Amino acid sequence: MLAAACVCPHPPLLLPEVALGGADEIGELREICAGSVSALLAANPDVVVVVGAGNELAEWSEVGGGSMRGFGVDAAFGGPDLVLPEALTVGAGLLDRAGFARQRRYLAVPASASPQECADLGGRLVTGPVRVAMLVMGDGSAKRSRTAPGYLDHRAAAFDADVVVALAGGDVEALLAIPPLLADELWAAGRPAWQVLAGAASSTYGDGGSITASARYDAAPYGVGYWVVDWQVDWPSRPEAI
Repeated sequence: MLAAACVCPHPPLLLPEVALGGADEIGELREICAGSVSALLAANPDVVVVVGAGNELAEWSEVGGGSMRGFGVDAAFGGPDLVLPEALTVGAGLLDRAGFARQRRYLAVPASASPQECADLGGRLVTGPVRVAMLVMGDGSAKRSRTAPGYLDHRAAAFDADVVVALAGGDVEALLAIPPLLADELWAAGRPAWQVLAGAASSTYGDGGSITASARYDAAPYGVGYWVVDWQVDWPSRPEAI
């Protein structure tokens, strides 16, 4: 069962070890992400599943970890097996900084995954009585300005605004309707992860749970859409046996 979720972006600069010694344009974002992860863990999950982009569909247990050596930083996060892609490595770093020492898992989803495939993955993650929290790592469009990694695309701001509204409203249908081709054209790396979350939410709604969602952050430093969204899940109380 889904206990809670939070959506965060995954720039490596979120990790202080990477940002050390440089200009810190996203210090506020870092603190907001930390607060969101703390709220996620306050739901007392049995396991946290970190979901993010990868070159291929893959899963790892808590032994999975990742390194930032590719960014010139001798720092690693998560478990000892340094196999995680960038998005999941940043997620592992957020959990490490929050002091989370219970069970965790990692799921990498490729850009080639269809919305239905993503939804099916999300539904599978939350099947059963285990309380699952999802840390969903996903950047928006990387084409929000002329200095953005993908330069300026005038469709990017509207695309990102629609995604934020859907996430902040727990709107499963809107999230699953995000077109993969448009997301790819706008360099929105988070699309598969958001749709995995939508699949988990769909199962939650179907089982009688309700989701209260709220956005903590929505901006585009570096010309990339970054946002932080909390999902808290309420389940109907069951009458005690007489």
